[in-house]
Amino acid sequence: MPEAPKAPKRPTVLTHHGDTRVDEWYWLRDRDDPEVLALLEAENAHTEAATAHTAGLRDRLFDEMVARIQETDLSVPARKGPWEYYTRTVEGQQYPISCRSRDGVEQVLLDVNELAEGQDFCEVANDDVSPDASLLSYGVDFDGGEKYTMRFRDLSTGADLDDRVEGTYYGVAWAADNRTVFYTRPDQAMRPYQLWRHVLGTPVADDVLVHQEDDERFFLGVGVSQDEQYVFLSLESKVTSEVRFLRADDPTGSFQVVQPREQGVEYSVEHHGESFLIVTNADGAENFKLVRAPVSSPGRESWEEVVPHRADVKLDGVEVFRRWVVLWERAGGLRRIRVLPWDDGPGRAEEIDQPEPVYTVGPGANLEFDTDTLRFSYQSMVTPPSVFDFDMAARTRELKKQQPVLGGYDPSHYETVRLWATAPDGEQVPMSVVYRRDTARDGSAPAVLYGYGSYEASMEPTFSSLRLSLLDRGFVYAIAHIRGGGELGRRWYEDGKLLQKRNTFTDFIACAEHLVAEGWTSPPRLAVRGGSAGGLLMGAVANMRPDLFGAVVAEVPFVDCLTTILDETLPLTVLEWEEWGNPLADPEVYAYMKSYSPFDNVSNSPYPAMLVTAGLNDPRVSYWEPAKWVQRLRDRGAGGGRPIILKVELGAGHMGPSGRYDAWRDEAFVHAFVLDALGVAAEPAEHAEPAEPAGPGRPAAEAR
Repeated sequence: MPEAPKAPKRPTVLTHHGDTRVDEWYWLRDRDDPEVLALLEAENAHTEAATAHTAGLRDRLFDEMVARIQETDLSVPARKGPWEYYTRTVEGQQYPISCRSRDGVEQVLLDVNELAEGQDFCEVANDDVSPDASLLSYGVDFDGGEKYTMRFRDLSTGADLDDRVEGTYYGVAWAADNRTVFYTRPDQAMRPYQLWRHVLGTPVADDVLVHQEDDERFFLGVGVSQDEQYVFLSLESKVTSEVRFLRADDPTGSFQVVQPREQGVEYSVEHHGESFLIVTNADGAENFKLVRAPVSSPGRESWEEVVPHRADVKLDGVEVFRRWVVLWERAGGLRRIRVLPWDDGPGRAEEIDQPEPVYTVGPGANLEFDTDTLRFSYQSMVTPPSVFDFDMAARTRELKKQQPVLGGYDPSHYETVRLWATAPDGEQVPMSVVYRRDTARDGSAPAVLYGYGSYEASMEPTFSSLRLSLLDRGFVYAIAHIRGGGELGRRWYEDGKLLQKRNTFTDFIACAEHLVAEGWTSPPRLAVRGGSAGGLLMGAVANMRPDLFGAVVAEVPFVDCLTTILDETLPLTVLEWEEWGNPLADPEVYAYMKSYSPFDNVSNSPYPAMLVTAGLNDPRVSYWEPAKWVQRLRDRGAGGGRPIILKVELGAGHMGPSGRYDAWRDEAFVHAFVLDALGVAAEPAEHAEPAEPAGPGRPAAEAR
């Protein structure tokens, strides 16, 4: 290994609640210090030198990945009025092209490749067509900082209007007049807190501030109802909601409150006829219920129950059509769809059956309100992403497209199973697993275990053609559905946050131990991976059980969590107190977070090989967290001769590279690191044909 960069120690003493911590690399926060950028550049040079021997492998992996992808491709067109909207990609081009067609004639709405010309990074957000289909709004970010310059395009000419709104955030809503646009702005902590109104053709300086949210716990968002009759202003903390509404044909009117915020009560709103449909956890409905209320008096005193709370089913949300309400639910760790007829009122909801017991479904491009067709996506860890149209009246489905996987992919060679690990407190933790059917179960197989476990986010059992490069080299790939996520309902989330956060880490360790105990892999052959809050997970489990893993991939990891959550000036901190606790105000929270903070608990035990990533422009997890974590790991001899490397995106943010080829190269780099760290052969193994049919036509196994 070449010698790693060594940042000077400039100790900063941090004292809270009578406890003192010393941070030797606190100074890395100053990105204007030329030594900081020099260090990050040195880290990249070191990473390149330390992985130079895998350059050929990276190229082979990248070529494999690209060879499976239909580079020139087209999404399934979605109709709205006379137009069909779709995106397409072209071989050799990094970015998608947004299009629409009428009578078979294509019109390009936005070619992101043209926007990105001469740029190292390009991300588009808030691309939305006006109600009369004559204009397009879109925002562009060229550095990954997630602040967008909003532009407007005349679709009859293809030319952009003079209007240019700087410093906008996610969220846009057109009013019915096709001239008024609502947009959001973030504060210095990157919290969207203002709603503004812009009228096309007028100076941006004349834009009207419609609402400012001063409570630092709350995010502000904006959108329109599915029937486009109302603009909704949403105000949400981690545990509390407030929604305001405005008729889309009255853009200068005042937003009215559906139900004033009440601590711990969450709700979301859709419009249907003379009613609002509200998904809420009010009145002890932990897993949420559906109620309706008249638009004229939508407050809580008027709520009428439509779908009651169920202890074993989480209601995630609804999609609304003129004659139907679609319920998006979660039961048994899987998403499901139920269709509720709604002619003169709610009828009996019926579930849409799915062909595999381990799968995921999601909403498709449902642009029409007055339709009997529901478009949804379906995939599993062996079935590529598929788009279905479901006739809600006839209860029939039509496969519109299954994503091609080139190179002779045969799903019958692979198997997906659901495993259950036992946590230290006896809780049963599900895992979704995929592997080639000829993989040995004697502990010799290499494996990757992925985890996240925060913010009630569910890590779905999805398909990845990129993952095939691992599976064909004998890997087992598993997703740990640990507490802190939302896979098993609201309680699953509650049991993995605040002062229960350690359950997230011990659940993940239990999943790793189960894979080893059942012969799926062995510790030297097990790599683990997670990003952002999942990177915190990686740091915590590496501290707790460094002997259990052969390699760790921690992407943009939130590893200095205690110091960050103590600093109110940093992006997202105050918002995060309802997820992690407030260590500034509560000594118990401070001590608890300190007990698992990866940066604060690095030991001198031998750690696995580690690949850590960062983004210089990351507004969510600041680059200095992974940078100084790596310094401390090396300083304390954690590597024990194994590589601990840091790869920094100097022109991107939290999401990494923006172009698809760049993202595939990034994935090839990660795969090459894992293969090298675990000592797996560079070339795919020779595989025998499976002894019996498998894949989508054969039920996946269930094991506990």
